[in-house]
Amino acid sequence: MNRFLSIFTALLFTAALVGCSSGTENGTASSSLSDQVSTQPPVEADFSADTDDMFTKRDLDSDYSMSGAVKIELDGDKASSSSHQAKVEGTTVTLTAEATYIIKGNLADGTVIVDAPDTAKLQIVLDGVEISSSNSAAIYVKNADKVVITLAEGSENTLANGGEFATTDDGVDGAVFSKQDISFNGNGSLTVTSPAGHGIVSKDDLVITSGSYSITSASHGIDANDSIRLRDASFTVESGKDAFHCENADDSSLGFIFALSGSYDLESEGDGVSSSAYVQIEDGEFNITAGGGSENGTKEHSDNYGGFGGGMGGPEGMGGPGGMGGPGRPGGRSADSSVTAYTTSDSDATSMKGIKAVSGILINGGEFDINSADDSIHSDTSVIINGGKITIASGDDGIHAENKLTVTAGEITITESYEGLEATDIELLGGDIDLKATDDGLNSAGGNDESGMTGGRDGMYGGGKGGPGGMSAGNGTVVISGGSLYVNASGDGIDANGSFEMSGGNVTVVGPTQGDTATLDYDTSAVIKGGTFIGTGASGMAQTFSDSSQGVISLNVGNQPAGTVIKIEDSDGNEIITASPELNFAVVIISCPELVKGESYTVYVGEQTGEFKAE
Repeated sequence: MNRFLSIFTALLFTAALVGCSSGTENGTASSSLSDQVSTQPPVEADFSADTDDMFTKRDLDSDYSMSGAVKIELDGDKASSSSHQAKVEGTTVTLTAEATYIIKGNLADGTVIVDAPDTAKLQIVLDGVEISSSNSAAIYVKNADKVVITLAEGSENTLANGGEFATTDDGVDGAVFSKQDISFNGNGSLTVTSPAGHGIVSKDDLVITSGSYSITSASHGIDANDSIRLRDASFTVESGKDAFHCENADDSSLGFIFALSGSYDLESEGDGVSSSAYVQIEDGEFNITAGGGSENGTKEHSDNYGGFGGGMGGPEGMGGPGGMGGPGRPGGRSADSSVTAYTTSDSDATSMKGIKAVSGILINGGEFDINSADDSIHSDTSVIINGGKITIASGDDGIHAENKLTVTAGEITITESYEGLEATDIELLGGDIDLKATDDGLNSAGGNDESGMTGGRDGMYGGGKGGPGGMSAGNGTVVISGGSLYVNASGDGIDANGSFEMSGGNVTVVGPTQGDTATLDYDTSAVIKGGTFIGTGASGMAQTFSDSSQGVISLNVGNQPAGTVIKIEDSDGNEIITASPELNFAVVIISCPELVKGESYTVYVGEQTGEFKAE
């Protein structure tokens, strides 16, 4: 078939589907990924672990008994204790044994140090505490098996560093610093201020299961080596680097972040959430602003559109399928085109992503409002979204996976992006996706987070795809079998640097009429076996489906203004489909199960009408 591929579907593109099956059965995606160390080639994370294993009874238990507890009173420039288990030397209080310690009062310039046996498990209850250390941590866990810090019911507590950290062999660089496992719980509040370093640091596991936390830091807000595990707590973080940062360079099974629930209001100069292994989110409310938001992103693309004219023809001035270009595309722009590559290498600049992980990201639920200068959701391997409500404004990609992006359910709205969804392989099995992009809506490119590196028409990438002078075909894939996808893009609507296949769901693409953009852009094949596809856009580089098991109507309709009604009727006058694109358009590509190959249909485009056979 000589078919043409149309560009993207506008966000405001209104389509009324009459009689067309949606084919929106939701599939299920495997959540198998494996962890990896950032210094090694990425290995996908394994999300099969029981989430109940993430938290121990001690992590969750905020109860304590006054009877038998060691009581510590802080009073400005001095402290006192009810037991020899808490040694007091000036404004330094050292906890030396396994016990429950209840601390009250304020310490103007001092430190609480935990230096207990390796087997000791300590509970520290903060009940109206204010501790500031001019050159160290307010609480420093030097040695123990595990420490649980409990915020007493209704208490307000403050821990702070005064603006510098003394140079010691211990490497203390946080207002709260622990070399061992540390957990936080309780129904009080904790304010952490660290103008010279991190807020809360653990060189082991860090667990927070309840309480309210307000953290202001010059570096990472919360930093851990082995894991950060979160539930039922609320966070407000303002950080000079990442809000949550977990990194382990020695063990690929560690360095992960797990969130079961909670609320997160994060404003970071770096990443909102960053992991050297994986990020797994089951639920929660996330409000993330990274790098000042999307307005600070670098969106670089060519303004040099190389237009190719598409002739009119056919009944009543509308061009039939013969007027559409085939799968091959001419070579790309010349070498002097005004094009600059968009790169986000962390070695060149601060990473400013919303949620970032090396070995995988799994989102099973939650509400997200992410505004990031760089990618809003980024994985060096794969991203799986099984639910949730996600709103994104990105200075680069909305969602980026170096390997595979899978969406099975959920509601995703991308109000601003350079490219909406980008991965080597994109699979949409369900969910509702509504996106806007200044370049491609979907791009199966991969390639070190550089848009279109496996192909594209920019001269710097070696010419166009599939046509004379172009690069070899890519091996990326876009597969859509369910859900709803709405694309408003200023580049290609769906750019498959390889192949595109659709077997279900509803896809609407609207794009501009100028230049070398296309509703569909693919290297090897574009096959539709089910679902409904409505695409409008430019005619210069138009492609349509290369094969189909249901009818496809592809038309060159000249330059039509936004809002022009498109309608298809069968031979009995029954309305099959109507649409009203929000953007101007020159081509139309429509396919749905009610269009039968070989049968003729009446197509109305504004005042124009014609009889066309479905290919």
